[in-house]
Amino acid sequence: MAMKTRMIQAEGHLIDSGILSKILNTILGDGGDYRITSFKVGKTPDEISLVEIEMRGADEALLEVLSRKLTPFGVFEKAVPSALFEVVDKDSHAPESFYSSTNQRTEVYVDGKWVPVDDQRMDAAIVREPKTGRLVCRKIRDLKTGDHVVCTSDSVRVFPVEVERSESELRTGGFGFMTGEVSSERSVDTAVKKTAVLMRSIRKRGGKIVVVCGPVVVHTGGVDALASLVRNGYIQGFLGGNAVAVHDLEYRFFGTSLGVSLTTGRVSEHGHSHHMRSINRIYGCGSIQAAIDMGVLGEGLMYEIVKSGIPYCLAGSIRDDGPLPETVNDMLEAQRQYAHIIEGADLIIMLSTMLHSIGTGNMSPAWVKTICVDINPAVVTKLADRGSSQAIGIVSDVGLFLRALEAQLA
Repeated sequence: MAMKTRMIQAEGHLIDSGILSKILNTILGDGGDYRITSFKVGKTPDEISLVEIEMRGADEALLEVLSRKLTPFGVFEKAVPSALFEVVDKDSHAPESFYSSTNQRTEVYVDGKWVPVDDQRMDAAIVREPKTGRLVCRKIRDLKTGDHVVCTSDSVRVFPVEVERSESELRTGGFGFMTGEVSSERSVDTAVKKTAVLMRSIRKRGGKIVVVCGPVVVHTGGVDALASLVRNGYIQGFLGGNAVAVHDLEYRFFGTSLGVSLTTGRVSEHGHSHHMRSINRIYGCGSIQAAIDMGVLGEGLMYEIVKSGIPYCLAGSIRDDGPLPETVNDMLEAQRQYAHIIEGADLIIMLSTMLHSIGTGNMSPAWVKTICVDINPAVVTKLADRGSSQAIGIVSDVGLFLRALEAQLA
């Protein structure tokens, strides 16, 4: 029986990034075959490569499956059809064949030209706005009846974020972002120094750094260092849960975190109630802002965040005590606020909070530099498994990391 064929192509730093190997292995691994018909190799670090491949399969169904699997690697058909748009029949219901987006930069072939997709994020549909013709990523729950949605991957191409070369790392002092690497053997001192260089550079040019933070920052004694970074203008957005704010307030009011003195390391008498008394004190004032205005709260992380005026969101959960008046208990609204705060970020720093880090990673385009600091290397692995392969892991006690970072930036 004659094999079915389809001409595909890809371009970029295909060899040193390992993308070409992934393309070919995917074809073979799923029962297909291939013949490379043209391969132009970039000879310098700035030149890209271009490969054309005749993909072969037993039937059209296999070729279609392979095409969908290869799209995330930047593969697209050589003879690209114009995008297929189908109409949403009711709110929050996409057509069955809708294209589910990745966090990579994406273009769609419409009326003879490649059109970039805005508001890039993973796990969304791509909608064409009727008045402007702009293509935007939109969560399924936000689809409205009558929206025009891109269907199938036939007219879609993505641009994988290639591995940065070592020469580029040497020029910029970076860590080799976009490598998705994590190692417990990496020098934390070196990582701190390079993080400080990057943060200084971003602040100098008026860029945006967002911190995603868990309560471990307080428990490990790193909260004052983080407050200092906010006070000195290194942080332009803050994301966390109810707990990080509660324990920061507990530390300010009682000198404890989870009832344990951060000075002596001993459990304080009645310390188990300190976080609840802290929440109660804030409710007595009406809000964290009111507590600051009344002079009840005069220092700390939440104090610096509120005084600096940077946007922040405390997302609630089923575990929360209180929660604080500022905590956003509507999860969809919290997601919306998270997505808004990270918009335009140059760097996201994730500090010992697995769930909030994964949630933020799901909203972030792949080209946003991401640092994840955690004592557990599995946190970065889970981030990568869920699509945030750009995250670089620093395995360290987060308190020690933040204090060292504050010293470098000082």
